[in-house]
Amino acid sequence: MPEVSTPQTPPAARLQRGLTLRHIQFMALGSAIGTGLFYGSSSAIQAAGPLVLVAYIVAGAAVFLVMRALGEMAVRRPVPGSFSEYAGRYLGPFSGFVTGWTYVFEMVVVAIADVTAFSIYLGLWFPNAPRWIWVCVVILIIGGINLRHVKVFGEAEFWLSLIKVAAIVAMIVGGIALLIFGTSIEGAATPGLHNLWEHDGFAPNGVLGLLAALSVVVFSFGGVETIGITAGEAEDPERAVPKAVNTVPVRILLFYVLALGVIMMLVPWNTITGDASPFVQIFSALGLPGAAHVLNAVVITAAISAINADTYGAGRMLFSLAKQGQAPAVLGRTTRSGVPWPAVLIMLGALAIGVVLNAVVPEDAFAVVASLATFATVWVWLMILLAHLAMRRQMRREGVPADRFPVPLGAAGQWFAVAFIVLVIVLLAVFPDTRVALVVGVIWLLLLGVVWLAGARTRAAAVAAGEASGQRD
Repeated sequence: MPEVSTPQTPPAARLQRGLTLRHIQFMALGSAIGTGLFYGSSSAIQAAGPLVLVAYIVAGAAVFLVMRALGEMAVRRPVPGSFSEYAGRYLGPFSGFVTGWTYVFEMVVVAIADVTAFSIYLGLWFPNAPRWIWVCVVILIIGGINLRHVKVFGEAEFWLSLIKVAAIVAMIVGGIALLIFGTSIEGAATPGLHNLWEHDGFAPNGVLGLLAALSVVVFSFGGVETIGITAGEAEDPERAVPKAVNTVPVRILLFYVLALGVIMMLVPWNTITGDASPFVQIFSALGLPGAAHVLNAVVITAAISAINADTYGAGRMLFSLAKQGQAPAVLGRTTRSGVPWPAVLIMLGALAIGVVLNAVVPEDAFAVVASLATFATVWVWLMILLAHLAMRRQMRREGVPADRFPVPLGAAGQWFAVAFIVLVIVLLAVFPDTRVALVVGVIWLLLLGVVWLAGARTRAAAVAAGEASGQRD
């Protein structure tokens, strides 16, 4: 398989293919397991009650369709810019520019949230140490991984994701064992299916509660699109990307629907407040010594994995934007081993914002940055869907046969996913707690529009100056 760059690209500015099927599959598994599941799910449960399981199923179906659309484009054209380049190719250069930079914004915001969460987790073991110290530590760890060959990144993600997957599977198996033997968690009601409907019903807050939970659910799934970016460095993208994408529905059902279903059968949903993680309660009921510390180690691993993947995705996107002339050219440089080091350093510098946030507003940092990610996530997903629809229209006009990895349900499935994403954007404006995300998102898009127009004028002026110089010569 040839390298990503064209033959004209200098050797010092090429990515290298080094991600195996094993690496990409575990990135796919690990991308949806993080603070959104271990802690964020409690707020979704409080909003919708047991009906939250339906929210995860519906959102999971929409995400699967998004990923299949991305997968079809990635198999046809495996490039490091992935959906940014697809949007630019099929929807126009401005769409590609906005999509690429919005994804970078998303990764920065999510990574800062996870960096902040990492510092909070370490506080359990080192309560007297300032949180910003742990932010500095994790930045050094992430830098050490991402500035090495891409195989180092792939191996790190494989083992970090394996730990997360093993912890969730252990929780599910242990929870099912508690249900079978009728063992109740201390202070909780008798375990069983009845807990899903006996406490004010299966849908205690009605449809409004379901809608309120959707933004939290979508935030939990943010980052799965990074799988598309791995196609640019996959050793066999035509085989690896489809297999990774097809794990999405299993991942949704197993790690969210089944895990949260088991939790709410063991613990009545109205007692899950987020003050104490239900995962800790289950491990404690199983007689696991130091359950809180075991879970803390797991969520620390999950945070490092998420930050690692975010840094990788944002770095490769910046590299691609630079190659398209939509970011400073210096970001298109790489090491001899194919690592876009200036782009990675920029991402590490952005993470340093987490140091400032933790030093200035340590109590509020996570809530502030986490609330901004949902808009960026759904915008990127929307561009993926629209680019795919445009690609299929072009294929039909040109008589190009369908690919081996088509999207299920065809255009109907795609429009369902588009409608779902538009609904989530509308809901951001409806609920006061998430309205700030929409406001910041709109400001961000306007800012990108201004930057694009300024760049267009600069390019036009440069062309005019060149033509005038040619006429004088």
